[in-house]
Formats: sequence, C-alpha cells, structure tokens
Amino acid sequence: MTEIERIVDLMEMAFDGQAWHGPSVMGLLSDVDVDQASARPLKGRHTVWELVLHMAAWKTVVRRALGGEKMISLSEEEDWPSIRSQSEAVWRQTVDNLKRVQKSLVGAVSELPESRLNETVGGKSYSFYRMIHGVIQHDLYHAGQIAILKRK
Repeated sequence: MTEIERIVDLMEMAFDGQAWHGPSVMGLLSDVDVDQASARPLKGRHTVWELVLHMAAWKTVVRRALGGEKMISLSEEEDWPSIRSQSEAVWRQTVDNLKRVQKSLVGAVSELPESRLNETVGGKSYSFYRMIHGVIQHDLYHAGQIAILKRK
C-alpha cells in the first residue's frame, strides 16, 4: 500500500468508515434531522448544521490548494456560513454537499503524486502531507463536537 493509499484510507475511515475511535462523521450524521441539526443545546456554541457547513468550507479550501491554488484564509462568513433556510430538504442538501466535497477531496488526494507530499502548500509554511492530515484531524475534532451535541 502506498502512502497516498494509506492517507486516503484514513480520510475515508474518519468520514464514513469504521474508525477505531468511534463513529465517523457520516455515522454521526446519519440520523440527524433538521431539528437536531439546527438545535443549539449549548449556549454560545455551534450547531451540528453550522459544523457541517464549516467542515465543507475547509474541505473545499484544501481541495483547491491541492489543485495548485494558494491556501487562503476564510472570512468569518465563509468559515462559519449562516443557515439561510431551515427545512429537512435544505438540511439534506447540506449533508449531500458535505459528501460531494469529501468525494472531490478524496479524488484529489488519490491523484496527488506521492512525491508532492513533502512540497510546501502555496502561501503556507507546511507541507501537503501536514495539510491533508490536518483535514482528517479537523473531521475528527468536529465529529466529537457533533457527538456531544447529539447527547444534549
């Protein structure tokens, strides 16, 4: 197994697989409805819906960086997009978008030549290897938050 294949495996386990740590992102989201997604059980904290939008935003940034764009910072609204309309259909579209962004990101990582893993990301001081592992860690961090929100 190549290093790229190992990284992709980790990405897939954290997002929608049988991760050893517990439920994956999609495992946690599979039974969340619009009411639970938009609930704010912890005052001053993000909702499940906001976390999903945030994760999709950063996966998009990483995908673009893998495609050669300079790694950017997001504005507050881009980083934590507002929920414009709350309905079950819009919630499902949000989750479907997260899945699409993940699939695109996995595809980009799968096509990345292993020789580029140690190259520096445009506009940053860290490598593609570190950035990709960072997005995996980001998923797991927010999966933990979603698990806590689901228990409240």
